[in-house]
Amino acid sequence: MTDIAALMKDIGTRAKAAAADLTHASAERKHAALIGAAEHVWADRAVIIAANAKDMDFAREKGLSPAMLDRLMLDEDRIRGIVDALRAVAEQPDPVGETLAEWDMASGLHIKRVRTPLGVIGVIYESRPNVTADAGALCLKAGNAVILRGGSESLHSSDTIHAAMVKGLVDAGLPADAVQLVPTRDRAAVSAMLTMTDTIDVIVPRGGKGLVGLVQREARVPVFAHLEGIVHIYIDKNADAAMARKVVMNAKTRRTGICGAAECLLVHRDAAALGQQIVDDLMAAGVEVHAQGLNGSVQASDDDWGMEYLDMKIAAKTVDNIDEAIAHIRTFGSNHTDCIITEDAQAVAQFFGRLDSAILMHNASTQFADGGEFGMGGEIGIATGKMHARGPVGAAQLTSFKYLVSGDGAVRP
Repeated sequence: MTDIAALMKDIGTRAKAAAADLTHASAERKHAALIGAAEHVWADRAVIIAANAKDMDFAREKGLSPAMLDRLMLDEDRIRGIVDALRAVAEQPDPVGETLAEWDMASGLHIKRVRTPLGVIGVIYESRPNVTADAGALCLKAGNAVILRGGSESLHSSDTIHAAMVKGLVDAGLPADAVQLVPTRDRAAVSAMLTMTDTIDVIVPRGGKGLVGLVQREARVPVFAHLEGIVHIYIDKNADAAMARKVVMNAKTRRTGICGAAECLLVHRDAAALGQQIVDDLMAAGVEVHAQGLNGSVQASDDDWGMEYLDMKIAAKTVDNIDEAIAHIRTFGSNHTDCIITEDAQAVAQFFGRLDSAILMHNASTQFADGGEFGMGGEIGIATGKMHARGPVGAAQLTSFKYLVSGDGAVRP
């Protein structure tokens, strides 16, 4: 623990120094660093895939589920996705220095509110090695230094991706310490990060309920909470049948291990025949449906409501009306993403108005709950709290603001 404490103190000190340099780094240099990182990731793709193979072996030995293995796995197509995300973040407008508001006062003061970096961001995440690139890129774009602590199962993959990002930083003349990866699986490093109030300005946890709960219990550093994705889809009595079948299938099965995957299907009792069709579709695709009021794979139990399966499983039940659906979501949801499928505008207004999830959708797959799909280039997570940042956390959400006040000899009477 003494060694880990010393390691983390050194990482934090170097990150704070790098953050000071980044506050005045030009948009052009940050752009160059991200484009360079993208080029290095692609050039090093064979090395990254070989490292990922080691991680996959380690994960299988740990007994990770197929969905978790899918989150971890990298191939050339997924590396191309990492490269595209890096380029997308690079091409976004630089948020630092953006004027958010500007006004004059009768006292002679001219006041501007402008975006400014947060400083040093600690990101703690599980399994998905692409987060190494996404988080590093978004933090850099917003002028922040970042300390990345990936999951133990993705250590080798994250290390090779991180090395490519550092090459991009160095090529662009920015400090290599702007993006650091904690080089150990020791969980003491996580505990250390949560108390590094002198050097870390905010913690972003991205992972399962256990990780986020640990962070929220132990953190002395402010936290942007990315809670579990207990995602609901409500099929209203006025839903288009073909659309509902297509959307639910995609929302559940496209990728079961991501936080936007549907975990609970609610069906208006007047649309029960359609609901049964959807359940049959899901079971035919290999999904285990825990059902109540519908004929599923198994009878649902109380434990199925509020469950994040991250697997080829889903809970399903009929409800008497939209009010019951909303009450169920308010009781068992995680304020992440919830969807209504209907052609009734009044039902949409009721659903959107009475629920307060970070993302609410209408007639669209919940797999779109992603910063990249929102035009942010990528995301560091989906924040489900209400302070500072909410929903997909992109570069702009990784800034604070300051006031620039000018006068011409103004004095206060």
